[in-house]
Amino acid sequence: MPPFRTLLALPVAAALFGLPPADSSALSMPPTDAVLPLLVTQGGAPAAALLAREGTTTRYAGTGPGIARPDHFRAGSITKTFIATVVLQLAAEHRLSLSDTVEQHLPGLVRGAGNDGRALTLHSLLTHTSGLHDFTTDTHGTAPVTPRQALNIALTHPPAERGRFAYSNTNYVLLGMVIQQVTGHSYAAEAERRIITPLRLTGTSFPGSRSSLPSPHGRAYAADGTDVTELDPRVAGAAGELVTTLADLDRFYAALLGGRLLPPHWLREMLDTRAAHGAYGMGLFPEKLPCGTTVWGHNGHISGSYVRTAATVDGRRVLTFRVNTDAIADPGLEPALLTAEFCPRTS
Repeated sequence: MPPFRTLLALPVAAALFGLPPADSSALSMPPTDAVLPLLVTQGGAPAAALLAREGTTTRYAGTGPGIARPDHFRAGSITKTFIATVVLQLAAEHRLSLSDTVEQHLPGLVRGAGNDGRALTLHSLLTHTSGLHDFTTDTHGTAPVTPRQALNIALTHPPAERGRFAYSNTNYVLLGMVIQQVTGHSYAAEAERRIITPLRLTGTSFPGSRSSLPSPHGRAYAADGTDVTELDPRVAGAAGELVTTLADLDRFYAALLGGRLLPPHWLREMLDTRAAHGAYGMGLFPEKLPCGTTVWGHNGHISGSYVRTAATVDGRRVLTFRVNTDAIADPGLEPALLTAEFCPRTS
């Protein structure tokens, strides 16, 4: 599960280069659906799918064999949006403060190689400005570890500069530990009680150590073509454990940005990117498209799966797309899809 990266927005026309002239039926195809096949032909994915939502209306498109609308898949770092939401709900309930230090909740735990939990706040974990080393740089996202093992790996490395944005999965593993300490329940149990059950996200789960995917599901492939459908989710934990569906992700982000999960003040905090110098809020990041529209969401990258959800700031329009492999070979295709979905067409 590699570090978060922002992809530069490219004009959709660049991604569409090479398509044959559209016939009359293709002209009526939504532009996003026209870009989707390029994730296979140019992006190197075995298959790809998307689900767009506007209000209560949804639109599905898929390309390539072995992929379907109801499939369960691994969502990787999209897990972070769920974890951040739980932490902000606890803040709204005055059960913790974002200015709390890590030491206050996990005394003596963060020590070593210049790291010190007394100097780190929960806010710095949420915004990836703590400087903590990303443990997956060492494990390559393939070795199952406990939260304490993940932290211990990170603590063998000196911190990056505090206050500077540096994406690290260790931050959200620690937040999962804080949730447990504050509530007495695991981060998975709290997310299920606070988010999954109220929103009726029936295809979403925190699988713990269960390596199989719920049915229905397709296959998942590493970049070299190896079948990695079976995967121990402890390679990611609170930073990327989630299993979900296209419909559930659309519903979750619509509800979150639509104000159904957080009070207005705390939703504004989640969208505040000043600490990360515009790169990241709390479990969400913005992407400004060529037409000037800014969409909010997250991506998820774990062995055998890449997924991206983006939404308008009011949650009215949401797009989730996925491929059943580690990454998209052509980095221009992701921003092209978002541009096609969220930027109005000009005649």
